[in-house]
Amino acid sequence: MSNPYELSDDTPVYVISVAAELSNMHPQTLRAYDRLGLVSPGRSPGRGRRYSMRDILALREIQRLSREGINLNGIKLLLEQHRELEQARRLIAELHAEVAQLQVELESTRAVAARLAELRRSGSDTRSGREGPEGLVPVRSARVAVWEPITGPSGESGQPRGDK
Repeated sequence: MSNPYELSDDTPVYVISVAAELSNMHPQTLRAYDRLGLVSPGRSPGRGRRYSMRDILALREIQRLSREGINLNGIKLLLEQHRELEQARRLIAELHAEVAQLQVELESTRAVAARLAELRRSGSDTRSGREGPEGLVPVRSARVAVWEPITGPSGESGQPRGDK
């Protein structure tokens, strides 16, 4: 958050009396739901309960499900499954973003590989320091280990040799 006065739905700010009023429940009911694990409010430094807007919405959902005849154990199970579903959805969204990024990187790598193959076929030499036929200049030099087949051109075994 860029603004210190902006609060997210997860920020625990409501004391139990305000949360009880916002959820249309008795404060003792909120304490019982906390003990049962239906909601888990934050705690102030003095250990007082602080409810977030997400907690208030969960309390309203608990109240709705209870009115429909679902017992508290069933409600707890439904809320846990809902949390797991939301967590799975977030993970899927993250994975989709990662796949999209990897696809972009793969396309870029393929383009570089195609360009390198083209340069190799044309016999252009960018390591000599002179500009290639298409205006290419070397960016930097690096040491590379080159592996040759067991029966290489000079009859050497498959040992790496350093190129500059």
